[in-house]
Parts: sequence; C-alpha cells; structure tokens
Amino acid sequence: MRALHLVEDRKVVAVDIAPPPPPAAGEVTVRVRAVALNHIDVWGWRGMAFARRKLPLVIGAEASGEVAAIGPGVAGLVPGQLVSIYGARTCGLCRPCREGRDNLCEHVSGVHGFHLDGFAQEEINLPARLLVPAPPGVDEIGAAVAPVTFGTVEHMLFDNARLEPGETILVQAGGSGIGTAAIQLARRIGCTVITTVGSEDKMAKARALGADHVINYREERFEGVVRRITKKKGVDVVFEHVGADTWAGSMLSLRRGGRLVTCGSTSGVTTSMNLMQLFQQQLRIIGSFGCRMENMANAMQKMASGRVRPVVDTEVDFDTLPRALARMEGRDVFGKIILRVS
Repeated sequence: MRALHLVEDRKVVAVDIAPPPPPAAGEVTVRVRAVALNHIDVWGWRGMAFARRKLPLVIGAEASGEVAAIGPGVAGLVPGQLVSIYGARTCGLCRPCREGRDNLCEHVSGVHGFHLDGFAQEEINLPARLLVPAPPGVDEIGAAVAPVTFGTVEHMLFDNARLEPGETILVQAGGSGIGTAAIQLARRIGCTVITTVGSEDKMAKARALGADHVINYREERFEGVVRRITKKKGVDVVFEHVGADTWAGSMLSLRRGGRLVTCGSTSGVTTSMNLMQLFQQQLRIIGSFGCRMENMANAMQKMASGRVRPVVDTEVDFDTLPRALARMEGRDVFGKIILRVS
C-alpha cells in the first residue's frame, strides 16, 4: 500500500509499504479516507521537530477513516463505520486519560505525523479508544477536521476561555483552518466576531463565514481598529495562535478582565510582555493544547446540525502534497487543505 514519507527536511515522497497485520486485541484497522493538513505538518516538513523524531516518517496528524477490521475485545465499532482519529498516542491508563482529559495524558508517546508515523497511508492499526465515531450527516472531510481544527477550537473557546453568548471575540488569522472554525463556533452562540486576515479576498470570505468585522492586518494596525470598534473598551476574548507578531496587539485589544487563549506560535515562540498591563487590567492568559476526545464528538454533532461546516481551500493527492505544504508556509490558503487518501 502507499504512504507519504518525510525523508528529509522539505522532502516528502510517496512510497510502497507493507499493509498492517491483523489488528491485535483492542485495536482496529482503519482505512484512511482523508487527511487534513495543519501547521504541525509544516513544522515537521521544515525540520521543527523534537529530537526523538526519526526519519523516514509517515506524515499527517489529523484524519478520518473507515473501520476495515476489528481486533478481539473491541466493542462499539463495526466494519464500514466512519471514524475521526485522535492524533496523540495517549496511554489510556493515567488519571487524566481516565477522566477524559486526554490532552493532559501523563505518558503520551507522541503526536502522529510529528513524532510517530502519521495518517497519510492507506491503512493503519490503532487503539480503538482513539477513534470517535462520526454521526450521520458528517462526511469524511468533517470527520477529518474534528481532531485538530474543530476540536482544538472547542477546547480553546469553551473549556478554557469559557466564551459566553453575547461576548465580543477577536479571532486572529481568520483565514486559517482553526480561524475559520473559531469564527463559526463563536457566531453560533451569538458572539460578536472581529477577525484579522491578510488580503482583500480573504476579507470577503471571512464575512461570508459570519465575521461581523474583518481587519486586513497588512493595511491597518488591528489593535487600533479593535479599540475603535469596541468604543475603546476592548474585546472579552482574544483567540491567539499567531504568536510573536500579534501578541502585543492582542494584549492591547483586551478589555479590562479579558481573556486571551492561545494554542500556537507560528510567527515565533518568544515575545515580551508588559507585566503592569497584565495585572493592572486583570487580564487572564490561558494556554491550550490539542483537545479532549469529547471536543471532537461535540464538534461533529455541530457539523451534523448544519450550523458549522469545514471550510476547504483545496483537495490534493499524494503527488501534489509538497506544493500544498509550501502554500501553507506562505499563508496562501483560506481554510483547510485536504489530502484524499482512499
């Protein structure tokens, strides 16, 4: 069967590999249908990985698939069922895992596609506990974007930032995969959404998703526009994942007592911060990583209702994936790039 191997920095090749053996106890063989690309794939492609990574490595951290075979002791799944795949190899035994706080696993082996072989292969054996069934009305693309794109946003907005109906939120990089999800999920509960994008065409697309105010950060200082929109009060929540380039402006965009939730640092991992601003304005900064499997299930239920939807920029195949990674690096996308596997 085919797989996409990262063989060296910036070099991904399609190779033939042996199919997986019959699933062991507690395992399921999954026939991968779609892989959603994320910045974690770009980081791995560029060589931004931890030392324990070994090449060649199958790429792909977010995916959906169809149950092909079931190992002994597996219940609740049947052949042919569409599933969303949790991207981290958690232990399933520690206290956070038992309590449903999967992203705080104390013995996680790594992230698929970054430390461990990922999902850009035709079939893979996985622990059944890492599979979340897709409800009726959700297709393979919806299931593919549930683990990272929508699950991450669910965890950020509702578990961590505690976003409430009627609040005002600033979504940074609204044209990104998680940005498009955040706009929709915030609007779904009746929030006022301000977002930033980097081009005129992305402005129109962000408005079509439901953003109330769209700022081209290449033409205006977004923090000044946010203060003007909010009559100098600032927003209740900032959805941050850009990092160093936007951090200071994001802090200035918060109202007194506001919350900044962050899950990423695509423009740099270090920044400086005005501590007096932090404590005098009683701001809250919340780090957020990944999601719980319950977030994936909740996200897919919202997709099934028709109130939110995956935003797809492009669908690619094994041969055109390297160009897709380069486009993502250059921020030349709106929404998700989807790799069709089978």
